[in-house]
Amino acid sequence: MKKKVIIALSLLVCASYISAQRIDVDKELNYCHQQVQRALDGLKTNGGWDYSQMPRNILAQDLKNGKTKWNCRPSTPEEWCGGFWPGVLWYDYEFSGDAFVGRQANNYTASLAYLADREPYDHDLGFLVYCSFGNGMRIVPNAAYRDVIVGTAEQLAKLYNPTVGTILSWPREVKKQGWPHNTIMDNMINLEMLFWASRNGGSSNLYDVAVDHATTTMNNHFRKDGSCYHVAVYDTISGKLIKGVTHQGYADHTMWARGQSWAIYGYTMVYRETRDPKFLSFAQKVTDIYLKRLPERSNDWVPLWDFDAPDNMTSKDASAACVVASALLELSCYVDSAKAAYYRDCAENMLYSLSRNYQSGEQCVSFLLHSTGHHPAGSEIDAAIIYADYYYYEALLRLRRLRQGRPILGIG
Repeated sequence: MKKKVIIALSLLVCASYISAQRIDVDKELNYCHQQVQRALDGLKTNGGWDYSQMPRNILAQDLKNGKTKWNCRPSTPEEWCGGFWPGVLWYDYEFSGDAFVGRQANNYTASLAYLADREPYDHDLGFLVYCSFGNGMRIVPNAAYRDVIVGTAEQLAKLYNPTVGTILSWPREVKKQGWPHNTIMDNMINLEMLFWASRNGGSSNLYDVAVDHATTTMNNHFRKDGSCYHVAVYDTISGKLIKGVTHQGYADHTMWARGQSWAIYGYTMVYRETRDPKFLSFAQKVTDIYLKRLPERSNDWVPLWDFDAPDNMTSKDASAACVVASALLELSCYVDSAKAAYYRDCAENMLYSLSRNYQSGEQCVSFLLHSTGHHPAGSEIDAAIIYADYYYYEALLRLRRLRQGRPILGIG
């Protein structure tokens, strides 16, 4: 009885929102395909492409100055976003069947292969390799892609601390911040690569590492209402939590939008991989607080960069909405019919807002504008950012599959 009451209350949380706006998903996917073609044209220099340079952002000041092309960064371990552009190309190849895009996806992906044989610089190896090689393996399977994914997963697992029960994030911050062992919420997304590798030739303990990380994070990284800290700091001797802090959010007590989106996406994925009911229940909890706190004043389903940001820091974060929309479409496949309809309607409303109000159109080659990277550092505020485009494309493809009555797990 208690469970039914909780579900009923959660469904009432956003009752004012439930009037799903349907988009023409093929139209939006064709828009993405056109933008990919424009972006590839813009990346061509001296008659070819430098596959070691990955699109990262187009800043607000760039647009003011008339710049329409991506700012790129080298595909080094320091560039955590390097896997998103190859992932965008794989999604576009999957949708369009354009052989040229497929070749470009492979070429950009190949520049990241070295990560399988390199000691981990950071925890972001899942973003780098699973978004690129993982999508490539799903669409055009081959042993070389598999070997890179498995090798990189084994590298990532080296950052796991069994005393704490999580994978270390940001080794460089241990001494700098005085954090003996820190884990950031973003790290949840890297677990998907470990799960996959454990089934496809990697060590069997990769599965256990992923589950332990998810469980420890669930127990320590969240406030009672389901909102998360960005960073959890642990004692390496006792393994106990020292504190929860922010880094890219506004303050330690606030709900940073993209951090919460990683939690929603991450625990939905962990439930898919484990089928453990505790993860499904928790995925709903972290989702419902996000949906509850979306502003009621308009039909704009894109949050502020931090739900508790003061009135003079009102930048939106389209990337958070993209991540959540994609996750909600998957989560809707695992819950009861009433809540499934609710989550799917919310996801469709998010995609409607993004498609109607956040697309860049002719302004530049990205799909979307108005994301926020690291507001406290003054970095990528009100910018086009590559990971927003990646999860927007993924969400559109997921919605298309759902409307076609096809399994969603073929995506992402």
